[in-house]
Parts: sequence; C-alpha cells; structure tokens
Amino acid sequence: MEMLHYDFMQRAFCAGGLIALLASVLGVYLMLRRQALMADMLSHVSLAGVAAGAYLHINPTLTGFVVATIGAIAVEYVRRSFKTYSEISVAIIMVGGLSTAVVLMSLNQSINKGFSAYLFGSVVAVNQTELILMFAVALIGGTFFYVLRRPLYQITFDEDTAKTSGLPVSWISLGFSVVTGMIVSAAMPIVGVLLVSALVVLPAALAIRIAPSFYAALFIAMGIGLLGVFSGLTVSFQLSTPPGGTIALLLLGFLLVGLSLKKAILKWGKSRNAVTADADTAPISSIPRLSKESSL
Repeated sequence: MEMLHYDFMQRAFCAGGLIALLASVLGVYLMLRRQALMADMLSHVSLAGVAAGAYLHINPTLTGFVVATIGAIAVEYVRRSFKTYSEISVAIIMVGGLSTAVVLMSLNQSINKGFSAYLFGSVVAVNQTELILMFAVALIGGTFFYVLRRPLYQITFDEDTAKTSGLPVSWISLGFSVVTGMIVSAAMPIVGVLLVSALVVLPAALAIRIAPSFYAALFIAMGIGLLGVFSGLTVSFQLSTPPGGTIALLLLGFLLVGLSLKKAILKWGKSRNAVTADADTAPISSIPRLSKESSL
C-alpha cells in the first residue's frame, strides 16, 4: 500500500497497534470495575502535563506521561478516602487537571498553536521518541496484565473476597491505576486527549456484550481495537481527516452495528423458539393424520 511507504505512517500503524491492544484490554477491566470514566479523566490530567511541559520548555510528551501517572496514583488514594462514593475521585482529579491546563495555556498564548495535535490526535505527531515510549508502555502493560491476570480477575469481580483470600488488593489496584495512566498518556498522539476514552471504552463495550466469557471478551476487544485503529488510520490518510475522530467514529459504528446484529439474532432466536414451542404444545386433534383411505 502506498501510505506504508511513508515513515510517519509506519510509525503511526506500529504505535496504533500497540496502543489498540493495551487500551482494549484496559477497557474491559475498567468497565467491569465501573471506572469507564477514568480514562477520560486521566487524559485531561495528561493535558495539564503537556501544557506544563510546553510552558517550561520540556518535552510535552514526557511531562504528560509523568503527570498522568501521578494523577493515576492520586485517583487511587482519593478513591480510598471516598469508598462509598468512589466516582468522586474521578471528578476531583479531572477538575484539577483541566483547570491547571487552562491556566497554563492562558499564561502563554503560543502554546495554543500546537495543541490541536494533542487534543485530536495526529499521525505526524508520532516521532521516534514517542514510539520508543509506547514500546516501553506496551512491554510494562503487557507484562502486568499477563502476570497478574488471575488476581486482577478476582479483584475486578469481588474485591472483598480477594482481600480475605490474602491478595494485596491495595498494591495491585495502585499498580493498575499507574498502568492505566501510562497507557492513556501514550495513546494521546494517536487519538488525542479528547477521544482517548473512545479507544479504551468502545471496543470493550462491544466485546462485553457479545463475548461468552471474560477471556473471550479480552481477545474480542483487542481484535476490535486493532480493526478500528488500522481502518481509521487508512481512512484518515485517504480522506485527510483527523485520525482521532476517524478512529472514534469507526469504533462507534462497529459498536452500533454489533449491538444491532446481536439484538436481531436474539429476536430471531426467540421467534424460532416460540414457533417450536407452539408446534410441540399443539393439541393432537389439530394435527392432520393420514389413513389408508386418505388421498394424496
């Protein structure tokens, strides 16, 4: 394909594939833990780090990565303080991150010019440094999800039982939050701050609805995420549209089509079962019988 002859598209596909796999797996865990908004919140916190880096003349990608990781740790500690209302932690940290970004951007008007790439994503924004960072995040995140797959499964569905069984729930939850911050900040160059939650939530939302088991949901989410990113980058290159918005729209389309197909299949199955049940329960007298005297 012609677009793969360009170095920036090769980097975009490589980085997009890595982030799609990690973000999709992360999305399944976040949705089952009822923390779907955490990705959106950390993306806004990461934006504050990007603004701080631009203001202090430091690499914005690195500062956004560090601030998002710190924000993830802060979320975990605030969540423990409001155990009954754990969603408050998301609102508190999001307000802090977004307000900090707005203030820093107002202090230096020149920062606004380069922010569209971070807000909406850009294939040309993925440079060599960011690609190396994504490889590191993929290695750390993949190792974390594989090694701790059983403890994470237990904590996701029943945190109290996991505690009584001796699992270090607090430390595993803290590590999960840190990995979440790393993945969200690494996804910024592809889909942007405003749409990063789409890459995390939409593949997982469809996978959870159609998968027969938890581990099947993980693999289905990864497949949907890869398909959405690769097709979105292709369409974006051909039509010169923002990659973040294109990927998000395609993933949303996959979700709507998948849910509609499942609904149609379920409706067809119910109608078929109803016809079978009516035939099985029909009175014997209503069933025509052929006798020796009957004519064909």
